[in-house]
Amino acid sequence: MGNVYVFDHPLIQHKTALLRKQETSVKDFRELVKEISMLMAYEATRKLPLEEVEITTPMQKTTVRMLKGEDIAIVPILRAGLGMVDGMLALVPNAKVGHVGLYRDPETHEPIEYYCKLPNDIEKREIFVVDPMLATGGSAAAAIDFIKARGGKKIIFMCLIAAPEGIEVLQKAHPDVDIFIAAKDECLNDHAYILPGLGDAGDRLYGTK
Repeated sequence: MGNVYVFDHPLIQHKTALLRKQETSVKDFRELVKEISMLMAYEATRKLPLEEVEITTPMQKTTVRMLKGEDIAIVPILRAGLGMVDGMLALVPNAKVGHVGLYRDPETHEPIEYYCKLPNDIEKREIFVVDPMLATGGSAAAAIDFIKARGGKKIIFMCLIAAPEGIEVLQKAHPDVDIFIAAKDECLNDHAYILPGLGDAGDRLYGTK
């Protein structure tokens, strides 16, 4: 069964609070998403496999522990998930990046796929699916469905803000996926937006509203 991790780190909580503020500018919003994603990735990568490698320091040969192959893939859910990629790449610059494009039907709130491009060797990689918001859980569950259908196996989901409803849906759909969350919010409103939330993450990242 996948686990749910809600961060209590003071820096993550502080930066998430700034992210929520209505007056936060597009520039600051982007920078905060990047910074929070980097801090979260530090913890979410804790279980990456290591191997012993022999190296030579200026003093002598020694055995050290390094990432085993660095076989990592970051898969943002378009478009808002793109805002989390640079923060993660700052820690794992050799990761490959895939993309899953979904939009939510305004009437049914069901996810509809319009794009999916993944690394050819996705089945060998530790996969981090990223999206700032986990609202109904439908988009996240569908994105992971698409990735599994293309061979993905070891998957972690990371988001900044999550509603209890979305967490429950994602856990039921993919009980093998660990979920990392910066902040767990109260509920969804009648339009499937998270409360208190931060509004539309995509619009706030790209200044489109």
